[in-house]
Amino acid sequence: MRISVFGLGYVGAVSAACFARNGHEIVGVDTNASKVQSFNAGLAPVVEPGLDELMADGVRKGRIRATSNVNEAVNHTDLSIVCVGTPSRPNGSLNLDAVETVSSQIGTSLADKEDGHLIMLRSTVLPGTVRDIVLPALEKSSGKRAGKHFSVVHNPEFLRESSAIKDFDNPPVTVIGAGEEEAGRRASALYDGIDAPLVVTSIETSEMVKYTANIWHALKVCFGNEVGNVCKAIGIDGHEVMDLFCRDTKLNISPAYLKPGFAFGGSCLPKDTRAIAHLAKTLDLDIPVISSILPSNVVQIERAAQRIMALGRRRVAVLGFSFKAGTDDLRESPQIELIERLIGKGYDLRLYDRSVNLAALTGANRDYIRNVIPHINSIMVESLDEALAHGEVVIIGNNAAEFADVPSRLKEDQTLIDLVRIGNTDRLGDRYDGINW
Repeated sequence: MRISVFGLGYVGAVSAACFARNGHEIVGVDTNASKVQSFNAGLAPVVEPGLDELMADGVRKGRIRATSNVNEAVNHTDLSIVCVGTPSRPNGSLNLDAVETVSSQIGTSLADKEDGHLIMLRSTVLPGTVRDIVLPALEKSSGKRAGKHFSVVHNPEFLRESSAIKDFDNPPVTVIGAGEEEAGRRASALYDGIDAPLVVTSIETSEMVKYTANIWHALKVCFGNEVGNVCKAIGIDGHEVMDLFCRDTKLNISPAYLKPGFAFGGSCLPKDTRAIAHLAKTLDLDIPVISSILPSNVVQIERAAQRIMALGRRRVAVLGFSFKAGTDDLRESPQIELIERLIGKGYDLRLYDRSVNLAALTGANRDYIRNVIPHINSIMVESLDEALAHGEVVIIGNNAAEFADVPSRLKEDQTLIDLVRIGNTDRLGDRYDGINW
């Protein structure tokens, strides 16, 4: 392809050099005259291992040149990749001035261009930026319509400084956010030959994936540091602890527990999080990430309560109130906490959970239900049918297999609040509400 790259900083320079190496013709565009001069001389404008060689090779083969003339770049190419910076403002919001300015400049150049054009945004932007800023700027300045005269896609980059070329060639996944099938196909063609999964999704999802990745990386750094701080204070090698921790790729370093859903509970996670937070206090250590875990969990319970109360309907059926399916353990179950809040607000509840049979409970579980939550026995029912018959609002609290067909069994006047993403809910329309989807 013939590609114009707007913004010759870190992402733009690496992208331009790698695409040129892969056989594409690159025109770099920047308002900084020294960057344009460096590009034309085959010199990398940023320090990155291997980039100087790729730049020099691209210029030598006639595949790389640069200009400050937007109109020349757009009219000479089929695809424009926007890689301009999105720095933070003092209040933490993104400064999108460069994104909007470049979008308007590209649009102005498209006004007299007869051929169609594809614009790919690689800058890191919040969900809705393409829809609310990029598209309006392009349409206003060009006088043309997106989807008819030009197309826009989003393609987040996952390049780490000092290993960017390796990351470009070996990405964990390539994500293309596209609102049109043909635009997604054309953008995907850029990555032919790269051995990695490629996913075409919505533009908003693509915009959010990059933030999710970066926040997760930041969280991992802080978590590792806080564990290390606790370990050092009690004379343990934090590196050895985390090395052992990372060997578990079934639960620890894996997709486990990372899907959106309801709050956690049970006899281990709340207790152990609480214990380490308390230990840190006795050691005069500040571990804000770990100390915020339980308060964050409570927020999710409150979120569910507020969604239910906003419906204004009093009869509620709760299906599954042990902390997870296949167990009768009610200790620190977030579903029980939700039930308690609704009871306190005067809701008329019926509870059903096949695993929770009061007559069969023994030991700690029996003591818990008798001494801590004895009042729930009177609102427990013995069958799923009885619970469904009662509820104007039906809450699915865990993913027990017998709840799979609940959505198809609901009547037209019943609303489903889903805490587990049960599936098969399309027919419910606005009578369905997932806790965070």
